[in-house]
Amino acid sequence: MTSRNTSKNKMPIGVVGAGSFGMAVANLLAEKNRVLLFARSADTVKEIQKGGVFKGHKIHANIEATGDLEQVVSSCQVIFPVLPSSAFREVMRKMAPFLYPYHIMIHATKGLDLDLQSGKSLEKSKTLSRGQVRTMSEVIRDETAVIRIGCMAGPNLASELGELQPAATVIASHFDEVILLGQRLLRNDRFQVYGNSDLTGIELTGVLKNIIAIAAGALSGLGMGENAKGLLVSRGMVEMIYLGKAMGGNPKAFIGLAGIGDLVATCNSPLSRNFTVGYRLAQGESLDDIIESMEEVAEGINTVKIAKKCADYYKVRAPITESMHRILFEGLSPKEALQYLMRYPLNVDINFL
Repeated sequence: MTSRNTSKNKMPIGVVGAGSFGMAVANLLAEKNRVLLFARSADTVKEIQKGGVFKGHKIHANIEATGDLEQVVSSCQVIFPVLPSSAFREVMRKMAPFLYPYHIMIHATKGLDLDLQSGKSLEKSKTLSRGQVRTMSEVIRDETAVIRIGCMAGPNLASELGELQPAATVIASHFDEVILLGQRLLRNDRFQVYGNSDLTGIELTGVLKNIIAIAAGALSGLGMGENAKGLLVSRGMVEMIYLGKAMGGNPKAFIGLAGIGDLVATCNSPLSRNFTVGYRLAQGESLDDIIESMEEVAEGINTVKIAKKCADYYKVRAPITESMHRILFEGLSPKEALQYLMRYPLNVDINFL
């Protein structure tokens, strides 16, 4: 384990969520700070406290695990929630009684939440407006007293971070203080940290690229080559920008590290959970079997449902998103989807600049 190089009296940084990426973030933070890491499972807490390796990551000596959310909130002014979107609101509600405006939150969740009327559900909603769809920063604002909020997004495959390979990320926030704090806490000789003031845009890039990553996995599973992948990634980026703009993001957010950078990484790597879902679908496995066998959530599956309904509401042409929806939930085969996409009538390359 890495030796301690921080003061025991210094306030720790909180990380909520001990999945693969939560561990990666905790280890990055632990190089300069004490880290208090929350895990829901008592067995996970014990495993981390033993030291050694957990989820492919060496456990830094500055990391202390706990199963007590109140302890994390009361001990830490700065907290990084790294949770599945499906659990995010519930955990925020549990943390809310202990959170105050002086807290700072920088989340690293690439998913969406819904704010629907009573009796409504995602399945019963034919379309979704932006007012019904919440990013994770908006969930934090909905449920807590925290004001200074940011997000962390970029090409950050957890397993590569665990191997100490070079990488970079973006900290986005409406507050310069949050961006500078995130850079100071995370940046090191092999991990670069950029800033961006378009919080919504950066969140949406990380969310929407998961749809294209599933499609890239399916393309790979069909045995298609680099020409087809280049076509998919470029058209996928255009689709992300159209839909992201309709949902309140600035197109500039999509052409930086958190957009193109993350898209390229996840569309080319079997280390990506979303890529893996698409690949296995193209190999003939059912979605239920794939989900059942995966240890962690592939956020793109739920994002496809939400993004398709948003595209319908805003009348945005999103053929890749539509095709992924038909593959995942309507029984269309990946081969049939490819044929549909190749026949889709698009005459203009780009017209959003």
